[in-house]
Amino acid sequence: MLCIDLSDKKALITGSTRGIGRAIAEYLAKAGAFVVITGRDEERAQQVAKSISDKAIGVAMDLSDPDSIRSAYERIEKEVGPVDILVNNAGITKDKLFIRMSLEDWEEVMRVNLTGTFLLTSLVVKGMLKKRWGRIINISSVVGFMGNVGQVNYSATKSALVGFTKSLAKELASRNITVNAIAPGFIETDMTAVLSEDIKKEYLKNIPLQRFGKPDDVAGVVAFLCSPMADYITGEVIHVNGGMF
Repeated sequence: MLCIDLSDKKALITGSTRGIGRAIAEYLAKAGAFVVITGRDEERAQQVAKSISDKAIGVAMDLSDPDSIRSAYERIEKEVGPVDILVNNAGITKDKLFIRMSLEDWEEVMRVNLTGTFLLTSLVVKGMLKKRWGRIINISSVVGFMGNVGQVNYSATKSALVGFTKSLAKELASRNITVNAIAPGFIETDMTAVLSEDIKKEYLKNIPLQRFGKPDDVAGVVAFLCSPMADYITGEVIHVNGGMF
């Protein structure tokens, strides 16, 4: 039986107080990793960390605020040391038809989903370079490849994460740091729960496996990419969408 052992690793998962991020944190904790839970609400992050493992901490981090990112990561390094595994999962939506989308709607999604990822990764990667080992996993989306009505801003950030992943993978490969992306399809989370039943039925028609995904479906792939089984995989995008294309 194959077993993933991450007992000597420290993992930081952004946006991990719920949904896909929380499932990822739970999987990595079960594999033995020390996990850092982040979200905008510190109390919530600490509660989730406590419920997941005694090898976990919760830290407030606002990816729209560069000062928050820097101060949070300084605290993480001080308390647990440099991070070995970074999962850039956090993201927001500001859905509107393009003709009604404001500059603020555009910039806020870019600031969190893309710029926040850049800033945090630039801090984390320094420790990985010194260790000559690291795993960076960026959570993209099926809409980064297919597009979606009302999500020009969100889709653009998820497409950009693919280019970010592939370029960074080439730069860091010589230091034994892999960089990969996962593009989930329709996953049952709080973000998708607000959609109407009619919209869900339309999505389901386009999924050959005839079901919506669960956060665990994504978390398992993250655990695999962090394991020695994926040592020779970098610069790739793994689609977890039930065959949605």
